[in-house]
Amino acid sequence: MSNTPAFIPPRELRAAGLPVLKSPKGLSVAVTVLLVLCAATDVLSIVAEAHGYRLLGRIGTYTVEEGRRADDRIGLANTFRGQALVCTAVVFIIWFRRVRVNAGVFAPDRVHKGVGWAIGGWFVPIGNLWIPRQVAGEVWDASTQTAPDGSWRKVSQLPVTVWWTAWVSSLLLGRLTMLVDRSDVTGVSRDSMGIAMVTDAVDIVAAVLAILFVRKLTRLQHIKATQGPRAAA
Repeated sequence: MSNTPAFIPPRELRAAGLPVLKSPKGLSVAVTVLLVLCAATDVLSIVAEAHGYRLLGRIGTYTVEEGRRADDRIGLANTFRGQALVCTAVVFIIWFRRVRVNAGVFAPDRVHKGVGWAIGGWFVPIGNLWIPRQVAGEVWDASTQTAPDGSWRKVSQLPVTVWWTAWVSSLLLGRLTMLVDRSDVTGVSRDSMGIAMVTDAVDIVAAVLAILFVRKLTRLQHIKATQGPRAAA
């Protein structure tokens, strides 16, 4: 396995059309901060939805004004949450592309999906449930140091798997919430409010797991770039 491109000056690499190794540490910090912000907005959403859930349990006894205030709180929380999610998604995908490019420098024979899939895979209907996971798994493998004798050293992908499971669960629960809302002709139901709170809780778990994944993969790439392709004996 050749790692020559990592040691060629960046200008020459670009001139030859080859990928350039760049540290993802700055981007990982930005992603971490934004994921914390997303988790915070999920907490706000849960608080607002919990109030709405209690209110819906008092059908016929709460005032129109109480209902309007509850709707406003939920709407405001969801607005903050949506804005935080968009910002986080943009920066996360930039980081994801960066680590995929680096993986191609480290071990081009270990990555099979092109760099474009690190971006495009998120926007393929249905396919976005597994394509980014495949890319992440390949990048993870390519970013690990080999054994001292040069043989391939398998590192557990558990951080990738648990993060992705939580992320997909959050997506599916979000779809379920919308389906329950649409099926209720009277408006927002207590059931959909309850599912929304569960979804937000899973979102928080997914955000924490995403932080662990981002930090671990960034650390793997930093170690491989600074200490060399092989682990110490």
